[in-house]
Amino acid sequence: MLSEQAIPQRITYVNGYGIRYLDFDSISNKSDDYNSVILLHGIGASAERWLPIAPTLSKYFRVLVPDIVGFGYSDKPTVEYTIGFFMDFLGGFLENLRIHTPILVGSSLGGYLATEFAIRFNTRVKKLVLAAPAGIMRSSTNVLDQYIMAALYPTYENALRAFMDMAFDPSIVTEKTVRDFVNRMRLPNAKYAFMSTLLGMRDGSLHPDRLSEILSPTLVIWGDKDSMIPFQYSTEYSRIPNSNLVVINDCGHTPYVEKPVVFNQHILKFLI
Repeated sequence: MLSEQAIPQRITYVNGYGIRYLDFDSISNKSDDYNSVILLHGIGASAERWLPIAPTLSKYFRVLVPDIVGFGYSDKPTVEYTIGFFMDFLGGFLENLRIHTPILVGSSLGGYLATEFAIRFNTRVKKLVLAAPAGIMRSSTNVLDQYIMAALYPTYENALRAFMDMAFDPSIVTEKTVRDFVNRMRLPNAKYAFMSTLLGMRDGSLHPDRLSEILSPTLVIWGDKDSMIPFQYSTEYSRIPNSNLVVINDCGHTPYVEKPVVFNQHILKFLI
């Protein structure tokens, strides 16, 4: 895996907010709108969450990984984090980078945003990959509650417990992952953005019938032992007309972290 120093970090301004992103284009030299992959992380995460798979993807595609507005090291304005607000962010980010027809890959919250974008702008997404996407689940789970607690009370112990519960194999949780989360959740407005996003997701929850409006070829990937957004919710995504479901065995909520080689095999087979 590339060292973090080797990955070019960039800043772009979307609707006046500074957005930090990782740009693998200068490594891959594949500056091509139609082969641009955007990786969208989950709630409370940052672009670094995708480092287990992004370097491999960048051998084939232009890969761009933003810190979604309100998270990571992007600006965290005191606004309502509605789904519409996130759609404006994603549309502006793509416009700034002159990408009209992206491949969207989203996990959890990022999967919800990618899904919503593919519904609202259904001729603009080349392909869609959803890893345990949020949006359909109406009630919380114990693991999600633990993660929310770690975000609001970001101690090392709380975060470690949350990340270990999120994974099927707790040994994949590193000290760096936990400390990065704690440090980011202690940034100004981080807790506010997190809770406002939860409210925005609840108020803008995705009706399963809308999934049939997605035109993009879609790959849905789920860990069979996901205890944050349980595997049972995967059945709803069969409503996407041109979709396939891949189940990764003995895997929790973040298959690209827990089983990166298997995840990349599936995603590259689908994209190439």
